[in-house]
Amino acid sequence: MRIISGIYKGRRLIAPRNLPTRPTTDFTKESLFNILTNQFYFDEITVLDLFAGTGSISYEFASRGVPNITAIDSHQGCIRFIEKTSEELDMPIHALKLTASSFLETTPLKFDIIFADPPYEFEPEEIEHLINLVFSGGLLQENGVLIVEHTKRIHFDEVPTHSDSRKYGDSVLSFFRTTNKEEEEE
Repeated sequence: MRIISGIYKGRRLIAPRNLPTRPTTDFTKESLFNILTNQFYFDEITVLDLFAGTGSISYEFASRGVPNITAIDSHQGCIRFIEKTSEELDMPIHALKLTASSFLETTPLKFDIIFADPPYEFEPEEIEHLINLVFSGGLLQENGVLIVEHTKRIHFDEVPTHSDSRKYGDSVLSFFRTTNKEEEEE
């Protein structure tokens, strides 16, 4: 895996092979950050990376100057790798070994960006539950966004907070905001 932009641009990171991860492709990451760069000042925001895996998305945010990143994963090996890497590179990443649901149900924190990349085996209902936890818990700052990476077989057009989806090969990035579609159209 490599960091594609920012102060660590081009840096390659070698994750242990035994981690149960499916890293976001460079093409998808580049597209995601092109979208976000036009919406946020990275040096002023807080980010939550759910299902962080090897930490690829967290490292991209840190490389671009985000000062406060929380990475959540339920696998101890993933958390150890994120902690080791962020310490070596002096990145502001706080890694926690928890399930995404348990973190979302208990955190008092609010975030500008929440990125969730659940395993592709997750059913649409499981992902919708996570979306509901984010919005019912008020976990997004004003003008914040929840981004969910998922397979193209899943669609969230009926979810009131869904604002947009972008396809990248077999992956889709769906964006959710507190402003619903009816308010955007007025």
